[in-house]
Amino acid sequence: MKIATFNINGIKARAEALPRWLDDAQPDVVLLQEIKSIDENFPHEMFEERGYNVETHGQKSFNGVAILSKLPLEDVSRGLPGDDHDEQARWIEATVIGKKALRICGLYLPNGNPVPGPKYDYKLAWMERLYQRARDLMDSEEPALMAGDYNIIPQAEDAKRPGAWREDALFRPESRAAFRKVMNLGFTEAFRATTQGPGHYSFWDYQAGAWNRNDGIRIDHFLLTPQAADLMRDCRIDFEIRGHEKPSDHVPVWVDLDL
Repeated sequence: MKIATFNINGIKARAEALPRWLDDAQPDVVLLQEIKSIDENFPHEMFEERGYNVETHGQKSFNGVAILSKLPLEDVSRGLPGDDHDEQARWIEATVIGKKALRICGLYLPNGNPVPGPKYDYKLAWMERLYQRARDLMDSEEPALMAGDYNIIPQAEDAKRPGAWREDALFRPESRAAFRKVMNLGFTEAFRATTQGPGHYSFWDYQAGAWNRNDGIRIDHFLLTPQAADLMRDCRIDFEIRGHEKPSDHVPVWVDLDL
């Protein structure tokens, strides 16, 4: 089962690029972030005609997450538990049934800038709620994963110029500590389990020729429970599509699981 995560930075803006990538890459399941659409306006037909079941958790103009799946989706839930007053559409999860059941959680973690300030406080509070949900997933002892745009640069090698990000919410010590707290529950970070070393990125800013200079960062991640990690065969970044026509500033990351 090929499962991908992709921050598309607006479904309208990616109306041509996203279907083109789907046709080329043929993922079985896709977790989308920043769809920037309310549920009613999301173009379900575009994906259904390609054989995908579609579930969305959207809001007007900002945020928004979705799941596309060629396999049936069961027990779909929306919103990260822990704050009934949180109206930002950043979390969706469902169970996909392949050879085994797999719980998939798609997330768009808050950016958190500027630091300090209420947006950074919200990021850290959201990550504490993420930790609680992650702990529940581990306690279930079932194959599960959490994937999406984490807005976290885990290590210095995950940025071309780490010094430029030192005071940014994506690389602040508190942010990375919160990420490690989740990891330390026993999750496997899929890409680093298969690929080591610097120079691997999933985001390049639109400004200042970042793509042409490969001035990127790696902020889109798959975290797998031990039961899911045992099934992993590969994890890759489709970095080349950043150079295609009308790209997102992110590129897809995918895992292949024996499911």
